[in-house]
Amino acid sequence: MKKCLLILLFCFAGAITYAQCSLCTRTAQQLGQKPAQGLNGGILYLMIVPFAILGVIGYRWWMAEKKH
Repeated sequence: MKKCLLILLFCFAGAITYAQCSLCTRTAQQLGQKPAQGLNGGILYLMIVPFAILGVIGYRWWMAEKKH
């Protein structure tokens, strides 16, 4: 399990991701390169929290099911 998570972490850590919707992309194009990168970084930062919460809940559920 730990190897799988480590592999997924390395796969996504090196990839350049763009988490902007079409409206945010248009706005970012009008602002310029540097503000667009900041906007994209903020979107990715806000996206981490819900995925982390779901990951913790899923992991605890999996461990509880594994004990039975």
